[in-house]
Amino acid sequence: MAKMSKADACSLLWVLFLSLGNFSNAYAYTEAPTSKKVPKVEFLKPDNVTNQIPYFDNRFRIDAELDEITLLFYRKSGTPPIILIRPDGSKLKINNAPRDRVEWFDDRTFDMIKIKKPMPGPWQALGDILPNSQIMVVSDIRIEVEPLPEIILSGETLKVTGRLYNGDLAIDTPDFRDVVNLDVDFYSTNNSAYDNFGALPIKLTTFRDDGRDLDEYANDNIFTGEFTLDFAPGEWVPVYQIKLPMANRELRQKPVILQPSPITISVEEANDELEFHKVRFGIDPTYVDPDSMVFQGSMTFPDRQAQPFSILEGKGEERIEEFGYTEPGIHRVKVGAYGKTIDGREFRLIVPEFTFNIAHKEGELLPTLSEPGESAADVAAEQALKQIEENAEQLAMDLESARLAEEEKQQESLIIIIAGNGLIILIALAGFFVYRWRKRKQAK
Repeated sequence: MAKMSKADACSLLWVLFLSLGNFSNAYAYTEAPTSKKVPKVEFLKPDNVTNQIPYFDNRFRIDAELDEITLLFYRKSGTPPIILIRPDGSKLKINNAPRDRVEWFDDRTFDMIKIKKPMPGPWQALGDILPNSQIMVVSDIRIEVEPLPEIILSGETLKVTGRLYNGDLAIDTPDFRDVVNLDVDFYSTNNSAYDNFGALPIKLTTFRDDGRDLDEYANDNIFTGEFTLDFAPGEWVPVYQIKLPMANRELRQKPVILQPSPITISVEEANDELEFHKVRFGIDPTYVDPDSMVFQGSMTFPDRQAQPFSILEGKGEERIEEFGYTEPGIHRVKVGAYGKTIDGREFRLIVPEFTFNIAHKEGELLPTLSEPGESAADVAAEQALKQIEENAEQLAMDLESARLAEEEKQQESLIIIIAGNGLIILIALAGFFVYRWRKRKQAK
């Protein structure tokens, strides 16, 4: 029999570490790996040669040299947490696990269990564990994300994809997305040379693998992030965060410069029904190819009627679109721009909303709108409501004054009545004493 090399012996130890029969959807990873290369353990059929003791369903083996292990079990949604059977036959449950040695996180669909100094030997998991799964030895969960383009523009939407890795091996289990959250934040470098100096961190998006929005295929283990760069231009650091129930990982990419929007909007206003408003779209050629630019948007008039428009042809650093004069008031222009950067990358972006105000024929401007989404009718209604409230307050004050005047009048009447009654009583008393005095005088 050929002598086994040290590398072969190590590989065999890993296989024996988590060998099983029909193990149901479990993962394990060590907290302090010695190498990023992690072997993938396939299902092993029980036999009396490879395994000296019989193995049953959901049974696995923990190697004696492991100081810590984390197990992940997927189970049917809403079912109770699993129960682990130690090699000595004792049960390990979520409500009796020693807190100094076991961390247990239970969700509706999975259990994640971290055990310090686990008992070596064959373990068994009991519960509604999902069948037909694989088991992995996980050493270091990380994400690899394609770098952001060299030129990124304020207002544009980017699609970025990433993959999860266990050491050097890609994680190819769709259920793993229910355990991990992938978020991206942008942190300002606080470089005083840029507009975002002192800006707070911005949470952009959560990566997803559900086939929605820009994610092309569900459960293909390619996570897709959709970034809308609608914040201050400047120097930012993209930070990708992997959040597990018991651990977090972070990937920081090199700083990127978010350039200002290359599109500016101006208008030549019309003041007569026979004229047209000329809206000019200026294109800054510093980072984009002006000849590649096309536009799609809408003009919203003061009466809240919207007129869509598109500019699909044109060359140079300006495009012009004309809109007929309708009435005085606030006009709003919303537009999306599509084109290529100077290095040939296709992009799409939303230009900040542009508004202009047409005066009345008498020269009076309509009220300035306080909210970007309000129309002139909204402002008029708000002012009318405010006037009603003021009138109601004045009416209430008048009523209160009338009530006080009425109370004062009633008090005066009451005083007069009391005084009159008092006078009558005094007169009666005086008459009574006069009567008695006369009667006594006649008796003498």
